[in-house]
Formats: sequence, structure tokens, C-alpha cells
Amino acid sequence: MNRLLITASILAALATGAAQAQVKVALDSPADLNGSGTYVWAHAFSTYLNEHGIEAEEYQRGALGGDDEVFDQVTQGLVEVAMAPLGITSSLDTLINGLRLPYFFSGMEQIDHALYDNGMLERINEPLLSHGVRVAGVVTVGPAAGIFNTRQPIASMADMADLRMRALDEAQIELFQAWGTTGTIVSWAEVPNALQTGVADGYLNPAFVPLLFGHTEFLRHFTPADILVSLRGAIVSEDWYSGLSDEDRATVDAAIEAANAANREWLGTQGGVIDQLREAGVEITELSPEARAEFQEASAVTYGRIVNEEELAAWQAAIE
Repeated sequence: MNRLLITASILAALATGAAQAQVKVALDSPADLNGSGTYVWAHAFSTYLNEHGIEAEEYQRGALGGDDEVFDQVTQGLVEVAMAPLGITSSLDTLINGLRLPYFFSGMEQIDHALYDNGMLERINEPLLSHGVRVAGVVTVGPAAGIFNTRQPIASMADMADLRMRALDEAQIELFQAWGTTGTIVSWAEVPNALQTGVADGYLNPAFVPLLFGHTEFLRHFTPADILVSLRGAIVSEDWYSGLSDEDRATVDAAIEAANAANREWLGTQGGVIDQLREAGVEITELSPEARAEFQEASAVTYGRIVNEEELAAWQAAIE
């Protein structure tokens, strides 16, 4: 987005906020309560606030800038709440990257146990608060990620050899290398073009993503490899949060709890997504237990690239 337009959008939002004490909630996906877990969280959060005396408004994806721009605005207190990539805060501290370890967590219940029962969310936030941001919630965006591609069925790691996969970052490139294939970093906005022109042959994502973003026109194969629980973050401005009255902060905390509950309830409705992919013409290829074990063993060598030894030990202790 043109920076002048972004600035104009921010100034308009700030003017509205000044007049109405409005809480701005920046979305990261289409406003789809059936297909988007992050929208379920954001909508439940903003609805709770509006119903309890705090005005909140949702801003569509891109209206306030890209992920990095929105993150900067959150740290400066210009945007109060944003749905964001899980690792957006890792430039400040890398503990949160443990949630991106492939084949590490058994599911969302184990992640919630680590975050809330064993204090990992508090530990994640401790070094972030002085930088003006906190992670209010960890948001599931669907069942565990699998392998999508435009070219061929993937039934084993060997089938990946001649593919070039879209990578989120360097750590994911290393994961692809561990699997015997290659990756190229492509921004999400450029993914459709990359897949259609052959710059990339596929990506890792939960099953709903091509349906939500219209990618089933060119992604024809999916392997539900259960690589990792797909997560995003709900981040809030610490300047805004810490400046709330006790009563308003209690309302915001309750809104976060309501949003977490709505998001986890939504996850239980996603069992039919594979059938929707089939209806859209995507071929589903299951992994044998032996093939899954091969992917899991190869993936473990990348853990040291994602977190350090101390962080890995903390996550291991938190899931026990």
C-alpha cells in the first residue's frame, strides 16, 4: 500500500479514536467467521468490548498497512490490537518461536497447557512489555499444517525432491532443505503470482487456507502431514493496555478470554475442510506411519535454528 494512503488511514483512525476512544482492531484475513480462526478471535474480542461499553472497530487486512507496519503502530500505541504473524515479536525476543517447532506439540490442548497452565505466555511477554507490545493471545487458524503443491501427490519425503516451496523465512528454508527440497521466501501478497508462474510450487498451511484465499484454482494436491499446529498472534499495545483504568482493563481481559474460547470452539468445527478441498478439485494424499516418521525425524534437526537450547528446554518442560 502507498505510504501516503497508509498515513491517511492512520490519521483518520486516530481522529476517530480521539473523538470516540475507539479501539482499533487490525485484521489479518478476510472477515469470514467460518473459514478464518483469526477473524473469529478478533470479532469475538471486538463484539465483547462493544457490548460492554468500550467502542471497538475492525479494520480490514491492509487498511492500516502490512504486518510490519501494523506491528510498529502497535508498539507506538497508534493501533491498539492486531492479528499478526506468530513470530512478529521475535525480533525482540525469540522464545515465542518455540510454537513454530515442527512435530513438537501434539495439538492445541498441549499448547494451551504450556501457555496458560505452565506460564509460557507470561514468559513470552516479560521481555516484550518494555518495547510497547504484549501477546494477548495465541490463536489457532485451523488443523495442523500440511503440504500443498501445484504439481504432484506427496506420499513420502522423496516426492518433495523436485519441488521449490514458498518459505515464510530462513528457518522454513532450512526445514525444506532437511526434507531434501528447496525453498524461496515469498511474501503472502505475492504467493498467488508465485504459484501460478512457477516461482514456487507449493506451501505449508492448514487445509482451510487455499479455500479462504482462493488458491484452489492452482493448488491441486494436499498432504495432511500434521507438521505443526498453525498459529497466529493477537498482539496489543502495552501503552494502551497499561493505561486503561482497572475497570476497563478487566473488561479487556474478559474480552481476551471470550475471544480465546470462541477461537478454540471454532477449531472443533473444522473437521469438514478436507471434504471441501476435494469438492474444489484438490487431490488428498495421506502419509503412511513410516513416511510421517521420516518427516518428523528430518524436521528435528532444524530445532536449533528456530530456538536456542535454553528456550527448547523451557518448552519441553512446559509440555510435560
